[in-house]
Amino acid sequence: MKAVGYKIPGPIDADASLVDITLPEPTPAGRDLLVEVKAISVNPVDSKVRRSTPPQGSDWKVLGWDAAGIVRAIGSDVTLFRPGDEVFYAGSITRPGTNAELHAVDERIVGRKPSSVGWAEAAALPLTALTAWEALFDRLDVTKPVPGAAPAILIVGGAGGVGSIAVQIARQLTDLTVIATASRPETQEWVKTLGAHHVIDHSKPLASQVEALGIGAPAFVFSTTHTEAHVADIAELIAPQGRFGLIDDPKGFDIMLFKRKAVSIHHELMFTRPIFGTPDMGEQGRILNEVGRLVDEGKLRTTLTQRLSPINAANLKRAHALIESTTARGKIVLEGF
Repeated sequence: MKAVGYKIPGPIDADASLVDITLPEPTPAGRDLLVEVKAISVNPVDSKVRRSTPPQGSDWKVLGWDAAGIVRAIGSDVTLFRPGDEVFYAGSITRPGTNAELHAVDERIVGRKPSSVGWAEAAALPLTALTAWEALFDRLDVTKPVPGAAPAILIVGGAGGVGSIAVQIARQLTDLTVIATASRPETQEWVKTLGAHHVIDHSKPLASQVEALGIGAPAFVFSTTHTEAHVADIAELIAPQGRFGLIDDPKGFDIMLFKRKAVSIHHELMFTRPIFGTPDMGEQGRILNEVGRLVDEGKLRTTLTQRLSPINAANLKRAHALIESTTARGKIVLEGF
């Protein structure tokens, strides 16, 4: 089967950073589905792993986690899907990735593709939707009020992949006032169209901008990018006993800034459930089915903003470079081998 991989971690402009290759087809066993991949999307984790992680146990490392496709075969213990089913999912970081024509994935972390959108639109959603959903409901527990706080959430990086879906989920599924950050006219407009009540500029101090809104100190802050640049501002603007979640890897983080307010800190990694095979691993399949339903009902929309075709090394290099520029809006999707 066709695939894209690498042997040596390195910068995207290296000739061998991503290479078109041919690999044996995987065989599904146990609870695995074998999926014919129709579309994939690219996330910051793809770039991060490519720069730092060598292959383990094989000559090539294949990246990619988001995918939409058709089930072609199933393992002996599969109960949730059958060949021919259309699915979407974000995979597991501990297994070979979706930058391949055929991909094996545990059925428990797979959802049924929303029927109202195409392959590319569906492939843009899984990793970011799972990350946003888990951050909002499992980590920050946004349905539980913070006493005395404004019923509001600040989403730092509202125009990025995770931010774009987090704004929609918070607006559609909660009663919170949604404040999102974006720094360019086009990204500010994008975030408004997704449903943010207020948009502020993360290239400027955040605390004074939030205070100027006149709504009070937000109960929740969800930071998706450049957290280290905003930690002091977040500590200042968040309500006492508020809850602060983040998904990136800050170079420096003074947690003592939050002690006086008794703010709780929550890390979110949507790969945790599949990495450890947690008892609630199947929750990811349930979340994706719910996301698919909300898409079909018109309550959530795809965050696809750029489409490349076909799925090959040259186009994946373009996508990785765009992700590394940190100027991407929404999601970049590759479609078709």
